[in-house]
Amino acid sequence: MAIEQIERLPDVSFIDDDINLDGIQKQMLQDYQDKYMEETGEETVLDRGEPIALILYACSVQIYQMYMYVDRAGKQNLLKYAFGAFLDNLAALKGIERTAAKPATVTMRFTLSEAQTGAIAIPAGTRVTDGEAYFTTDEYAEIKAGETTVDVACTSIETGVDLNGIHEGAIQTLVDPIPYIESVTNITETDGGADPESDESLKDRIYIAPSRYSTAGTEEAYIYWVKTYNSTIADVKVSSDNPGEVDIVFLMNDGIPSQEMITGLTKYITDPNIRPLTDKVVVKAPTAVNYSISLTYYINSSDSGSVATIQSEVAKAVDDFVTWQQSKIGRDINSSELIKRVTAAGAKRVEIKSPVFQKIGGTSIAYCTSKNMTYGGVEDD
Repeated sequence: MAIEQIERLPDVSFIDDDINLDGIQKQMLQDYQDKYMEETGEETVLDRGEPIALILYACSVQIYQMYMYVDRAGKQNLLKYAFGAFLDNLAALKGIERTAAKPATVTMRFTLSEAQTGAIAIPAGTRVTDGEAYFTTDEYAEIKAGETTVDVACTSIETGVDLNGIHEGAIQTLVDPIPYIESVTNITETDGGADPESDESLKDRIYIAPSRYSTAGTEEAYIYWVKTYNSTIADVKVSSDNPGEVDIVFLMNDGIPSQEMITGLTKYITDPNIRPLTDKVVVKAPTAVNYSISLTYYINSSDSGSVATIQSEVAKAVDDFVTWQQSKIGRDINSSELIKRVTAAGAKRVEIKSPVFQKIGGTSIAYCTSKNMTYGGVEDD
């Protein structure tokens, strides 16, 4: 990712590296004593508790703080260090804006109590809810005469990543009554909601922004536009096996994208202002390569007083491994990484039955189907 290249840039400072609070205090004391000698011809030594010394110390804190502000102000002009509004202003130089929070999408099924002789209209903007989040139908739909159901795309009224993950069947309340409608239910899990773009994501897009000026459909140009569509997209792979054909495989922060996300990105990326005229673009989710976790771990006897804490840390380490494993397309299933994380959590040793190391394809991700962690007990150090 571009963000990794940014982090590897050399560190810089806009003030002398030797400047610190202690040095400023000593210099101010010395300057006072030198000036006193110059004006009076007498030597003076300020003890730390003397009023003049205390005044100089108080002033030195403010002066040192000013140095820090100078350093920070200079660094905000550099992509590596900029954050918040400073980063937004750097983005403006590239004609880029931080992507706003986005609503989640879902497909709702409207069902009649029985088939009718005429069509039943479902107006655009019809609201449904699970009791907390509210969604509205994107466009007008109708249940045709003689039929009992219709599936309608809906979008959340609010925005944010918290609206994702409402499971199938959880949205069952029709807020705006429609005659003859017996029930509503979501037939997909909600997805696509996003918080305002993070600084890390915006930095990544600024870094690769020059690629978007290409009219040849470069790999980085497609990556730029995909990440512009939704800031919760974690990884993108762009390839072309045949002339004029572009395959885009992408991954969300929370895993494999939903069909709604795939459809939405396809519509966005094939806009004539983005897609080169001669490109045929296919947007896909990565292929899941299933694996399971089965391990037994042991704890040093010297850590017997912390068994419960270590067990909790081991469980978290396994969860973090699962997240790490599926956070990048094409990342091999690496049992060594799992061992490293579990031992770092406090285990003395780990016996792993699965997974074993496995290379996966460039458009696949590792997907954990089950986890089984067995505590084997304490052992002598």
